[in-house]
Amino acid sequence: MQLIDIGANLTHESFHHDFDAVMQRAKDHGVAQLVVTGASADGSTHALALAQAHPGVLYATAGVHPHHAIDYDDATDALLRALATHTEMRAVGETGLDYNRNYSPRDVQLAVFERQLQIAVDVQKPLFLHQRDAHHDFVALLRRYRDKIPGAVVHCFTDTGEALRDYLALDCHIGITGWICDERRGTHLRELVKEIPTNRLMIETDAPYLLPRTVRPQPSHRRNEPMYLRHICQEIARDRGEPVEVTAANSTATAKAFFNLD
Repeated sequence: MQLIDIGANLTHESFHHDFDAVMQRAKDHGVAQLVVTGASADGSTHALALAQAHPGVLYATAGVHPHHAIDYDDATDALLRALATHTEMRAVGETGLDYNRNYSPRDVQLAVFERQLQIAVDVQKPLFLHQRDAHHDFVALLRRYRDKIPGAVVHCFTDTGEALRDYLALDCHIGITGWICDERRGTHLRELVKEIPTNRLMIETDAPYLLPRTVRPQPSHRRNEPMYLRHICQEIARDRGEPVEVTAANSTATAKAFFNLD
């Protein structure tokens, strides 16, 4: 059973001390390829370096998360455009809107999101998207660009059925994380995941965040890592009422096609 983790923050400092061991554990648990998330200028540069150091195993995205939108300037835009030309870079993002915490003003988030949408149009690479508590503004802006962009995945989907159906109507892919395993706030996803078409569903850990709460025993450090993607796949398969091998094969094929993986 081979899996692809479409969203892992492997540039995070928590992986610096044992990166090789993390990669080996991922391989041992069937994770054959991973897409390293770029969420800032520095993070995107680091993501590219990791992908270049692990050809055929690691790929990357280049973008600025809405939390960091306040730091986006013309130099950032030029850097993202340059990074996006590399073959290892398979998507533009992580980009989008986050009104849950508003670390950057909403008007700034909107402007920066639109600039990255334009990058995706110009380089003709798919989008790796983030949205939290901002669905109305997010989908309205995305709708204006969607037909000019080859693909879009709403990463770490946690929203409502209405939001899911809006994204599917825009021909978006959906990324599901260990949030689905959270009995406090993710139980609605166990029903919604049944509505995601086979060729639109991808899986991810969002490591080191969102350690699945159903993992037993829980690691004392509480760090999520790609090895737990297998656990997430098992949970999704159970909720969809299909063998885990089917969920794994389908999500892997979908990820390979979306990110054009070797």
